[in-house]
Amino acid sequence: MLPAECGGCGSPRTVLCPRCRTALGAAGPFRVRPVPRPPGLPAVHAAARYADEVRAVLLAHKERGALALARPLGSALAGAVRAGLGEAGVGEGEAPRPPTGVLLVPVPSARAAVRARGHDPARRIALAAAGELRRAGVPARVAAVLRQRRAVADQSGLDARGRLDNLVGALTVVPGGVRVLRGGPVVLVDDVVTTGASLAEAARAVRAATAAERAVRGESGGSGERAEDVVGASGGVGVTAVYAGFCREGRKESSGAEEEGVGEVREPPSGGACGAGDVLCAAVVAASPDSPGINRN
Repeated sequence: MLPAECGGCGSPRTVLCPRCRTALGAAGPFRVRPVPRPPGLPAVHAAARYADEVRAVLLAHKERGALALARPLGSALAGAVRAGLGEAGVGEGEAPRPPTGVLLVPVPSARAAVRARGHDPARRIALAAAGELRRAGVPARVAAVLRQRRAVADQSGLDARGRLDNLVGALTVVPGGVRVLRGGPVVLVDDVVTTGASLAEAARAVRAATAAERAVRGESGGSGERAEDVVGASGGVGVTAVYAGFCREGRKESSGAEEEGVGEVREPPSGGACGAGDVLCAAVVAASPDSPGINRN
């Protein structure tokens, strides 16, 4: 009902003008190496630099509710996902086709932030990216299996060390989420990477949960339960774990049951396996050029 304007430059009568759409992927996906590198950070690929039109588009989607921007942002993220999978040796060429489905695991936002914005930006972009990947022949789905186990401070005023200290131990895998993570290569996804602290903590949570689950299965000698797809629906019961496609987000957040106890584990090298035959890497829409210690090589 209201006149549309470009989320990047403000041009009238369009949600995203051709010039700003091009800016989202003009440079092509590139590897991001934060310095200092957070312990356990997997290989990270970004689609664009977090500046100018790209920054404006991400902020319009994230803070001003321009939800129509999720699709072009998801398309950019899909390119970064393909680059990460290709570097990890999953498939060949620009559109790798792994033998099993790719799992996009979004870094969760704080519940208060989700309530204030009315949506979870990273999860919405991940849903769009999964749809883009499927249209390109890459089986992909979103596995929203991470949640915050404790409150964290606002990261905007923290340096690299402060962000790492603020987030350590903050994330956990929801009960039943490990079954889903056994379904294929895991790609952690977010909208922006600054110091890499959020992605490193997400990787730690995934590795800890899968290592604990493998230990339990080894002790019992069982083969484990079959991974199930739990399709998100408004008013659904239990933990929303996997979204089968680009669907409307519910305003409620699943809280899950009590946290599963997981002990400290030694984290494998960057890009190492997080499960039997699974790859763990990360992809983001943009990497901040003003981040402390970001190296573009």
